[in-house]
Amino acid sequence: MQHRRILTALAVTAIVVAACTGGSTPAPSAPAANQPPASQPPASLAASQPAPSVGASLGPTEGALNLVAWAGYVVGGTGGEQVQGYDWVTPFETATGCKVTVKVGLDSANMVQLMKTGQYDGVSASGDATLRLIAGGDVSPVDFSLIPNYANVFDGLKNQPYNTVNGVGYGVPHGRGANVLMYDPKVVTTKPDSWSTVFEANSPYKGKVTAYNYAIYVADAALYLMATKPELGIKNPYALDETQLAAAKDLLLQQKGLISKYWGTAQEEIDGFTNGDMAIGSAWQYQANTINAAGGKKVEFVKPKEGATGWSDTWMLSSKAKHPNCMYAWMDYIISPKANADVTVYFGEAPVSPQACAEAEKQSAGHCDAFHAADETYFKDVYYWNTPTKTCLDGRGDICTDFDAWTKVWTEVTGG
Repeated sequence: MQHRRILTALAVTAIVVAACTGGSTPAPSAPAANQPPASQPPASLAASQPAPSVGASLGPTEGALNLVAWAGYVVGGTGGEQVQGYDWVTPFETATGCKVTVKVGLDSANMVQLMKTGQYDGVSASGDATLRLIAGGDVSPVDFSLIPNYANVFDGLKNQPYNTVNGVGYGVPHGRGANVLMYDPKVVTTKPDSWSTVFEANSPYKGKVTAYNYAIYVADAALYLMATKPELGIKNPYALDETQLAAAKDLLLQQKGLISKYWGTAQEEIDGFTNGDMAIGSAWQYQANTINAAGGKKVEFVKPKEGATGWSDTWMLSSKAKHPNCMYAWMDYIISPKANADVTVYFGEAPVSPQACAEAEKQSAGHCDAFHAADETYFKDVYYWNTPTKTCLDGRGDICTDFDAWTKVWTEVTGG
C-alpha cells in the first residue's frame, strides 16, 4: 500500500531510555488498571490471570522482542517490515537494546492462533480478537504505571469494553478510526447520509456496492437494523441473540444482490474504486485519503446518520512472554508522541494523545482534524469492533451468539 511519507523517528521518550538498560529479568508484577470501570464485558471472560500487585518497577530489558502485528504497524529496524523511507523501529531498538522481529498477521483469527503458540511477546489485536485472547488466558493484565505515556492517552480510548474486564486493563491503544461510507461522487451524485444505500434492495447502485469481507461485518448490518428496526431490540451491534443474528443474515443476503465485490484488504478497495468496479461501500478513511492523494480519482466519505462501526487496536502482553520488559518498553514507546505520530500518519488513523497529534501535525498538516483524533463527539456513535460472545455484551445473559456463529453466517452469505 502507498502511504504518505513520514520522517524517520529520531528518539524515544526519556522515560523508556531510563527504564530500559539491557539484561534479563522475569516479568514484572503489574497492578490492576488505574482507571475506573466503564461498560464491561461479562465477568466470565476474565482470564485466569491473578490480580497484579502494586509497586512493580520495570527491570532490565531482555534484548529481543517478538511481535504479532497488522501490516504497517511495525516498520523498520532489524526484523520489522522493510519499507523504503520508513523506520520507527530502529530508534526503539537503539534506546532499549530490544531487537524487534514481527510476524504480520493475516487476520484476527490468524493472530489469535499465533498468540496461542507462546512464541510471541505481544500483539496488536483488533477488538474482534481482544476478548478471545483475554478469555483464553493468552494475554496478561498490564501495569499502567510501567507505561508512563498512557497518562496522556485520550480518555475516550481508556476503559474500553473490548480490552478491559472487571476494571482491569489488558493493553494500550494503537490508534482508532471509524468505518465510513465511501463513494464516488461522479456515480453517487446525491450525497448519501444513510447506510440504506448499501443495504436496501432498491439501492440505485446495484452492482457497484462493496463491503468488508470478514465476519465482523455482521455488526455493520446489525448497526443498521438497530436504527431501522427497533422492534428487534438490538442495543449493541456485537450482542445478537439468534433472532437478531438471523435478521442480520437476511439483510446481508439482501445486500449480496447489490455487491460487485467484497474487499479484504485496503488495496483491493482502492483498486476497485480506481478502476470503477466499485462506487460506494464501507471503508476505512485511509482508502479515501490514498485514492484522493493519487490525484486521478476523487472519492468522498461520510459517517452516516445511523452511526458506524469502528476499530481501535490494542497492544497486548502475552501471558507467556519471554521478553516482558521489552514488551512493556514497546507499549510505552508506540504511544509516545513521535512514534505514535509516525505510525498513525503512515497508516492513516487517529493518534492516541494530544502530544502525538502535535507531532503528527508536523508531518501532515491537519491530520488529527481529518481523523477526528480529539473529537469524542464524532466517536460517540462509533461502535468499536468487539468480540461477540454467548454471554451478551449488553448484559442480557447467556443468550447471544458467539463469533463462531457469526463466521458461519458470513460463510453462508458470501459462499467463502
